[in-house]
Amino acid sequence: MGTLYIVATPIGHLEDITLRALRVLREVSLIAAEDTRTARKLLARYDVATPVISYFEHNKLARLERVLAALEEGDVALISEAGMPGVSDPGYELIRAALAAGVEVVPVPGPSAVLAALVVSGLPTDRFLYLGFLPRRRAERRRLLQGVAGEPGTLLLFEAPHRVQAALADLLDILGDRPLAVCRELTKLHEEVWRGTLATAVAHFATHPPRGEFTLVIGGAERGGEAGRWKAAQVQEAVALLVAEGMAQPAAMRAVARLSGWRKRDVYALMLEAEDVGES
Repeated sequence: MGTLYIVATPIGHLEDITLRALRVLREVSLIAAEDTRTARKLLARYDVATPVISYFEHNKLARLERVLAALEEGDVALISEAGMPGVSDPGYELIRAALAAGVEVVPVPGPSAVLAALVVSGLPTDRFLYLGFLPRRRAERRRLLQGVAGEPGTLLLFEAPHRVQAALADLLDILGDRPLAVCRELTKLHEEVWRGTLATAVAHFATHPPRGEFTLVIGGAERGGEAGRWKAAQVQEAVALLVAEGMAQPAAMRAVARLSGWRKRDVYALMLEAEDVGES
């Protein structure tokens, strides 16, 4: 019985493949790929000649037996269209079936849009909840968001560009105004990370039509005490961003006070101190 390798592949930049991943892809007898076109571009770049079959959402049940049969003869690598297989893709069923058949399943870690967005967001990383893609139907989407509204950890989700504005509106309505990082086209040519709040994001993307692949990172519910308190630099940056987006400074300071764990008078004092330093 062979081994099923769960191999992470680049989420955009082809140089993000690991040396171990390339070795495994060359040594296995078969590669099961969510998107064979994307897979062949990667394999051609690194001269990997291993046979490839498609394994995606609409053929996964038909292909499952073929992959399990291949595992009886040798090792198989599972790769998704991008990132780590089994996360928001059909790899989960294959992994479950392989384990049930007594196959050893081995991860080959690498690129992850979830972790890349989390660490670059500037939001807390000590606890987070990944929501995958939000439901397409508004009622289902809002029910899901209501269920996580009290979660103190940072929230992460994927969204299609044509649904970003609707998702932001529901996030603001249900979660309230919170700090946010919108990560677009991570590791690709037009990579962009927009940081602000849900309220300013709604205004921003109303005039900047979303394009590309999006990962949204949203601050968790207020935890209270020092654990949820922002650093002074974060407070200053947030106020400056809201003012740059057109909000009056007093209103911006009040909004940041509600989000940051700072008292309003302390935010005012901090901003006055920063203005004094800038004028000296």
